Amino acid sequence: MTMINAAALVAAFGVASATALAIEPREPTVADCPGYVLKTYSQTENAFYADLKLAGTPCNIYGQDLQDLQLVVEYQTVDRLHVLIKDVANNVYQVPDEVFPRPDGAAGCLPSESNLVFSVVTEPFSFAVARKDSGETLFNTSGSDLVFESQYLRLRTQLPDQPHLYGLDMTGEHTDPFMLNTSDYTRTFWNRDAYGTPAGSNLYGHHDIYFDHRGDKGTHGVFLLNSNGADIKINDTAGQYLEYNTLGGVFDFYFLNGPEPRDVSRQYAEIAKLPALQPYWGLGYHNCRYGYQDAYAVAEVIANYSKAGIPLETMWTDIVRKDYMELRRTFSLDPERFPIERVREIVDYLHDHQQHYIVMVDPAMYAGPATGPSGGAYSRGVEQNVFLKEDNGSVYHGVVWPGVTAFPDWFNPDTQDFWNSEFQMFFDADSGVDIDALWIDMNEPSNFCTYPCSDPAAFAISSGNPPAPPEVRPESVRPISGFPGDFQPPGLQRRAVQDGAMMGLPDRELLDPPYHINNAAGIISNLTSNTNLVHSNGLVMYDTHDMYGSMMSSASRIAMEARRPTKRPLIITRSTFAGAGKDVGHWLGDNLSTWFHYRISIAQMIAFSSMFQIPMVGADICGFGGNTTDSLCARWALLGAFYPFMRNHNGFDSIAQEFYQKPLWTEAAKYAIDYRYRLLDYLYTAMWQQNQTGDPSISALYFTYPQDTNTFNISEQFFFGDSILVSPVVEENATSVDIYLPNDIFYDFFTYEPVQGQGAMLHLDNVSYTEIPVHIKGGSILPLRTNSANTTTELRKENFTIVVAPGTDGAAKGQLYVDDGESLVQNATSLITFDYSDKKFDMAGTFDYDVGVSVDAVIFLGQAQAPAVMGYGFDYNATSQALRVNIGQPLNGPLSFSL
Repeated sequence: MTMINAAALVAAFGVASATALAIEPREPTVADCPGYVLKTYSQTENAFYADLKLAGTPCNIYGQDLQDLQLVVEYQTVDRLHVLIKDVANNVYQVPDEVFPRPDGAAGCLPSESNLVFSVVTEPFSFAVARKDSGETLFNTSGSDLVFESQYLRLRTQLPDQPHLYGLDMTGEHTDPFMLNTSDYTRTFWNRDAYGTPAGSNLYGHHDIYFDHRGDKGTHGVFLLNSNGADIKINDTAGQYLEYNTLGGVFDFYFLNGPEPRDVSRQYAEIAKLPALQPYWGLGYHNCRYGYQDAYAVAEVIANYSKAGIPLETMWTDIVRKDYMELRRTFSLDPERFPIERVREIVDYLHDHQQHYIVMVDPAMYAGPATGPSGGAYSRGVEQNVFLKEDNGSVYHGVVWPGVTAFPDWFNPDTQDFWNSEFQMFFDADSGVDIDALWIDMNEPSNFCTYPCSDPAAFAISSGNPPAPPEVRPESVRPISGFPGDFQPPGLQRRAVQDGAMMGLPDRELLDPPYHINNAAGIISNLTSNTNLVHSNGLVMYDTHDMYGSMMSSASRIAMEARRPTKRPLIITRSTFAGAGKDVGHWLGDNLSTWFHYRISIAQMIAFSSMFQIPMVGADICGFGGNTTDSLCARWALLGAFYPFMRNHNGFDSIAQEFYQKPLWTEAAKYAIDYRYRLLDYLYTAMWQQNQTGDPSISALYFTYPQDTNTFNISEQFFFGDSILVSPVVEENATSVDIYLPNDIFYDFFTYEPVQGQGAMLHLDNVSYTEIPVHIKGGSILPLRTNSANTTTELRKENFTIVVAPGTDGAAKGQLYVDDGESLVQNATSLITFDYSDKKFDMAGTFDYDVGVSVDAVIFLGQAQAPAVMGYGFDYNATSQALRVNIGQPLNGPLSFSL
């Protein structure tokens, strides 16, 4: 790098000079901290470096003010600017590359080529980011001094009045409005176990990105890569602002130019990595309940779904209370309720019927004796030295479901081998539980023992972890269709409860720091692992806590691939950090059976797919906690059919809510799964597209209509893929709904009738409990399976019907991606494109994968009249204005014809 003079700096980077006003001495507060002064600077072709010096007497409010900082500015791409503020000595903790690999910005671009402009004020130091073309300021820290202490960082940016902000949630699971409040509003980042997803509190994960949508001025994104606990405050008391308050780390910003919302999504995917492509079967319907007390109960549910004629793709088994584990211990089976031979019979039955099986795995290992019935995993972990430890070298113990537990240290280089080995043994295809996918829970990590947890064993006993299993099975024994005649519960006896360099600055208060974030659990060490625990590489949980769940997810993906090296793993996790989507999907945690949680799940799903790049997402359908109702569960079945991850799941103390339990639920579920499965290739194509480019598969209306101000705060409608607008009924006992249709042409998905949107609300009446309003956006072409099926395996044998929904210009486009649906490496794929313009339909692209089915028909919507002459047979419906052209040829090559 070379030194440059001030004039050159102004010309190249927009640096200006200013002088701070004198402040009368008084009792110091954060607002009185002296800030910093930019002293020396240098640059390379695409980067700018500056030294920052504390401007006055340290305030030392929540730690020690650092005297010397470094500013690094990198023009990484034409639409991405990286701004890093760190300590000169490089001792302050930063998120490790092994957890979050940084995007490659080495080549960079010239400042003159960038769409973003960076500028600084030297004294007091502040910086701003603006658009080059319009001069619109996107981020501006002037007016509030930078605070950089050993245990507290603060930075404030000015915002326009009444901004439209989205994101900045722990996991998208905040129960606040979809568009963020901008007055006296705080979002807290600290991952925790949060049963019932209580409103206004921190929940399961950490995704520190926000979208700032300014209508015709464009959309931009701001991502802060920092894993420390934090409060993000948005207020309008001193002008509109957004303020970061973190417990440590550095300011590691990525500014994303957009300028369209989808552009920001794609640009964030370049940083967080593209999301994993899920197996095709994973998009089928899943069922689970916390509380299936024996293998017989699981088999009975599988059989009852079949008897009711409701397609069930995957059966899940939970961990706790009465479920598959022995006394809730990871990598164990209850020998009486879930003996290995019975579990293997269930798995064999499912596989024989083209279905799948999933169980839960928690990080906390039962810390019992190696000679106990299921103490082997803990014993092996101790031998391999893979658990988190106390200062004295002993294994750290908490209390989770099995009682006294130990927690794997994911930074330990030996932990991956330990994890792989446990998976290979317990999930062995020939002798163990041959699962098809994985469910991870409690990985914040959760710890039931309240801080300081001085006696985990005593706490485990007093809290009833693990509880004694129920003495007898309450249900009467009945034959189960398809299972062996002796598949019935054994006599059960009550069993006794059994006990059981950027490393961070020194001298920090790691258990209860001076600045208290708004953690709903209280101090940061409460109800989780102690934050003063030191990983094997020297990092401390104070800094790494929010990454624990994602690190477990990554390790589990590696372990699952080791089991089945050629197959894509499906992994659903609870706790996530930025970038988790490259490995896993996510369910939205322990929600409740309420209309509020039904409604808020829409905004949560949008956030995960379009902003956090974790598109395999869904809420527990019908709700996890509490008792659902007839209408709520029916409506939720319909909405859940448009979640990428569709699973019915509820708690042991709630009424049973399998869809076959009530006639209304059965009717709604059959209807919902039928249209979901017919759309499954359309969804799979959208998920593949996001895997390739980051273009979201689920999005808010403002993504598609970014200049329509009426869409900015709509949180209860969404786009499923690019073309399907879903508008569920959202009120209890309602059979009507008001939906917003932008000024565009739409078509009813079920009747095909055209509906001209007016940029206004549209009132829909007589929406029964087994119906949901769905519209096709004009300009779209949808590849649909002509018929549904009982399993996704059978579905892939069904022919296609192509639906053409012309836009206002009479044209439409679409695509279909096809592969074998499960292999990590594909031998052949097909990417088929559809185009309709000037009354001509064209199907082209690549046809390398042998789909093995045909195109039954192409249906053209919005046709005012039937054609006079056609080369194919056709049917015309004057009421719906739909023209069906009967094709009947294999989907293995181009197709072209005119109306």
